[in-house]
Amino acid sequence: MRLNLKPLLLVATVAFLGATSLMAQGKVGIINVQRAILETGQIKKAQAEMEAKFKPRQDELEAAQKELEGIQRQLETGGQSMTPSQTADLQGRGQLLQRRAQRLQEDLQADITRDRDGILATVGQRLQDIVNKMAAAKDLDVLIDVSNAVFFKPALEITDEAIAAYDQAFPAN
Repeated sequence: MRLNLKPLLLVATVAFLGATSLMAQGKVGIINVQRAILETGQIKKAQAEMEAKFKPRQDELEAAQKELEGIQRQLETGGQSMTPSQTADLQGRGQLLQRRAQRLQEDLQADITRDRDGILATVGQRLQDIVNKMAAAKDLDVLIDVSNAVFFKPALEITDEAIAAYDQAFPAN
């Protein structure tokens, strides 16, 4: 008995051509979400404000670290000429200063992280809304982040448009 493969081959060819034509009809866009967020006016303004806000605490931390380095140098260089009482006193001061610097650093990092996460969440959600509107206006079927694309034509990228639309909708002032 001989199998007739012609009808099966014809059906497979038609199915493949149909799927190919469906894929060709889809519209795709590419966006670099990370760059879009980081280059908005609001993020740049927030970064400058955060640097100014946390500068005094950063300076305080640096001063504590320098003082601690000075105590360590004193212990290393003058250890033989100091009395045991002076050495113990200096070591105690160093330990207190080290704990204070550690607390300052932890508190500063926690506050920076809290502020940064808050602004990133706000900007990220707003950017998502802007991008959704852009995708609908451009009749895009799929919008892919550049980090997930192996190859794309630069003409498909809408990152700069998204940044401009964001800055227009939410001016940094």
